[in-house]
Amino acid sequence: MEVLSHLRVVEIGSSAATSYCARLFADFGADVQKVEPPSGDPLRQSAPLTPGGQSGWFAFLNFNKSSIIIDPNDPGASLRLTALVEDCDILVDGRDIEPADCPSIDVDAIRRRRPELIYLQASWFGADGPYAGFAAVDSTVRALAGLIKLIGPVEGPPLHAPDFQTGILAGLWGFIGAISSAVARMDGRAGRSLSLSIFESSLTVTEFLMFEAMTRGDAIRRIGINRFWPGFPIGIYEAKEGWVGVTTATPAQWREFCDLLGLCQLRDDPALLLGEDRLKHVERIERQFIPRLKERTAQQWFAEGLKRKIPIVPVPSISDLLQDSEKKARGALVPVLLDEEEGLTPGSMLRLTLTPPRRGGRVPAPGEQQAFANPRRYLKANVSPASCDGVDAGRRPLQGVRVIDFSMGWAGPLCTRTLADLGADVIKIEAIQYPDWWRGVDRRPAYVDSRMYEKTARFCIMNRNKRGITLDLTRPRGLALAKRLLVEADIVVSNYSVDVLPKLGLGYDVLKTLNPRLVMMSMSALGADSVHRDLRAYGSTLEQGSGLPSVIGNADGPPVMSHTAFGDPVGGLNGCAAVLVALMHARNTGHGQFIDLGQIECMMPFAAPWITVQSIGGLPPTRYGNRHPQFVPHGCFRCVGEDDWIVVAATDADMWQRLATLVGRPDWAQDPSLRSMKARRAIEEVIETSISAWTLTRNADKAMTELQAAKIAAGVARLPIDLLEDRHLESRTFLQEVDRPFIGLHAQASMPVREGTKPYAIGAPAPTLGEHNREILSRVLCLSDDEIAQLEREYIIGTAMFSEGELAKARKVPSR
Repeated sequence: MEVLSHLRVVEIGSSAATSYCARLFADFGADVQKVEPPSGDPLRQSAPLTPGGQSGWFAFLNFNKSSIIIDPNDPGASLRLTALVEDCDILVDGRDIEPADCPSIDVDAIRRRRPELIYLQASWFGADGPYAGFAAVDSTVRALAGLIKLIGPVEGPPLHAPDFQTGILAGLWGFIGAISSAVARMDGRAGRSLSLSIFESSLTVTEFLMFEAMTRGDAIRRIGINRFWPGFPIGIYEAKEGWVGVTTATPAQWREFCDLLGLCQLRDDPALLLGEDRLKHVERIERQFIPRLKERTAQQWFAEGLKRKIPIVPVPSISDLLQDSEKKARGALVPVLLDEEEGLTPGSMLRLTLTPPRRGGRVPAPGEQQAFANPRRYLKANVSPASCDGVDAGRRPLQGVRVIDFSMGWAGPLCTRTLADLGADVIKIEAIQYPDWWRGVDRRPAYVDSRMYEKTARFCIMNRNKRGITLDLTRPRGLALAKRLLVEADIVVSNYSVDVLPKLGLGYDVLKTLNPRLVMMSMSALGADSVHRDLRAYGSTLEQGSGLPSVIGNADGPPVMSHTAFGDPVGGLNGCAAVLVALMHARNTGHGQFIDLGQIECMMPFAAPWITVQSIGGLPPTRYGNRHPQFVPHGCFRCVGEDDWIVVAATDADMWQRLATLVGRPDWAQDPSLRSMKARRAIEEVIETSISAWTLTRNADKAMTELQAAKIAAGVARLPIDLLEDRHLESRTFLQEVDRPFIGLHAQASMPVREGTKPYAIGAPAPTLGEHNREILSRVLCLSDDEIAQLEREYIIGTAMFSEGELAKARKVPSR
C-alpha cells in the first residue's frame, strides 16, 4: 500500500504553491480532490501550452489528482464544499492568491467539529504587514525577495527566470508543514492550522547572501551573466560542443582546475587561493581559461572533472534531458497523459526506495474522478481532549524525533535545520580534523588560531536549534560511538559523497541491522545508483545540470544561472520532505528505509512545463528574457537612482487599463482592442518604452507604492542585504535575533510556515565546534569523565579545529 493512501486532501483556490503541495501528497498515494469552478482552474490556461492547447504547468502540478466541479452559483455549493472538507484529513487553501470562484466556507467552524483536520492556508505575503494586500505575480515576489537584481548584465536590466519558482519553493514548504503535522497527529495530537507566506518561502534561497553580505561588509552587486559574489569561478561557459558548468570552491579544486587547463601561473599565485580573492581578478582569469574551455566538448570536460574531483557538469538543453535514459529509469522523468496527448514530466524527486512514489499519471479533466488501486480508508486521529483544549499548542510537531546529522554546507544542514525548527532533536556530527566546510575551507594557522571558523554567518544560520558533537569516524572508537547514537535515532541524513559513509562502515546495509526503523537519506548530486555517482557538486552545479538555465535569458544569449547556489536550498527542502514521508511509514509499520535523493533531479521541476511541452510537440522552448508568455506588459524597468529597478506586470485586461492610465496613456486604456493580450504583444516594445519613461521619474519604492495603490503587480528589485531592513519582514517579526559565542547577537530568518501570527521561536544558536560533546557522551551514551578525557587526548573528540600542520600530526596518531 502507498505510504499516504490513508489520507484525503482537498485543494481549493488556485495557485502553483498549493497545487504543488497537494501533488506531493498525490505522489505517495493520497486521495487528492481538486475543487474547480465550471470554467476550470485558471492555471489550466498557463503557458507554455502543448500542441493540443493543454498547459504544461497545470499538467505537472496536477497529475494523479481528481477534479470536483462546484458551481458557486448553485444554492447548495457551500454546503457541498463543507461536507467535502469535513471528510478530509488535510485542507490546502490557495484562495488568497486566486479564489477561482470557490464557494465560501467557515473553516474555523469545521475545525471545531473536526479538531484533527490539518489546515494549510497560502498567501503571497501573509495575512498582515505592509505588503499583505499587494497585487503580485511570481516575478514581482522574487524581485522583492532579492532573487532578481543580482542576475544579468552589469548595465542591466536584471534578468529573471520564468514562472513558477516561488510556487515550487512554497509548495515544498507547505508540504513540509502539513506532513509534519500529520506525523504529530499520529501521536494523538490535534490537527494544526498553518499559514504559508510565498514571499517568505523565497527567502530560503536569499538568506545565505543576505547574512553573508551583512557580516563581510562587501558591496554586493550584479557583476555579469553567470558571475556571482562571493566566489569565482561559478558559472556556465561555452565548450567546443555544448555548454559546461564550472564551480571551484576549495583551494584544491582551484588548483586541479588550473592543472586541467594547463594554467600553472594561476594555480601557483597565492593571491588566487580562495574564491573571494579570485573574484577580484575576474577579467584577467577569464581571459585565460575561457579560450581553453572551447578546446574540448562539454562531455569531455565532464569526464575530466570526474577524474579530478572538480565540480564540472554539462549544461543540458531540454532535448538533452528528454533523451537521458538514467533520469527515466530513476523516475525523475515520468509519463503523463493530458487528455489525448502523451508526454513526459518531472516525477517525484522524493526517491524513497522501499515505498516509492507513483511513476507518472493522468491529468484530470474538469470534474474527472480518478480510480486508484488503493481505496481510501479514512481513519480519524485519536485526538485527546487535552490537545483540543490547546494544551498541546506549545509542542512542535516533531518533538520526540531524533536526527543524526552527517551533513555539511547548505543542502543537508538546511534539511536538518528545518527538522530541528519543527522540534526534532538534531545531533550534528563533525570532526576536529574535518569540520563542516561552511565553517571555512581556510586551514592556515592564522585562520584556525583566531577561531574564524566560529564566526561564519553561513554556518550559524544553517545549524541553529541543533546540538553539536565531534567524532573522528575514521577511528574505531569514534565509529563505535556513532553507531550507538544511531541505534536510538529515527533519521540519519548525509550529503557526503555517496561512498563516504559505507566505506566508514555506516552504510544502510549495516545501520538497518542496528536499527530496523531507521530512515537514512543520502543526498548526492545524481543519486547513489547513477553511473556518475561520484560527481562532486555544489548548489551551482545542481542548477547547471538541471535544464533550467536553458530556458532563462534572451534567445541569442547563453544559458543563464539564476543564483549562485540555487540547488542547495531546493535539495534541502526536498530532502526534508522525503524523510518526513519515510518517517510516517516508519511510525506506521516499524520499518525504516533508504532514501536516494539526487539533488540535480530536485531542480528539474523548475523546468517542468518546457519538458512536458517539448516531449509532446518537439519544439524547443521560447526564451522570453524578461517578458512573459501570457502577461503583457511584463518586465524589469529602471528607476531613479544608481542601478534601481522595478518589476511590473499586467495580468489581465483590467490591470492593463489601470496601468495604461497611470503611466499617462489613457488612450490605450480606452482602446477596446488593447484588452487583448495578442494586440498588446504587437506593440509591446512601445508599451515598455512608456513604462520606462514613467519609472525613470521615480525612485523604485515610490513607483511601487503608486502601482500597488492602483492594484498593479509590482515589486522593487531588492538586494539581499536590503531585506535585513524590509518593513514587511520587520512587521511580521520574520527576522529573529540570536546570541552566540564569538559573534554575539545576529539575525536569523524564520520558517515561512507558522501557526498563529508569530513564527516559531528560535531556541538555540548554532553549536560551537564540539559544544555538546560532554552533554551527549555522558547523558545519552553514559560515558564517564575519564572515558571522555581519553577521547580528547586521542583527538577522537575536541572543540578546536585542526590546522593543516596539526592535521598532518594527527594522522600519525595510532587508531584505537
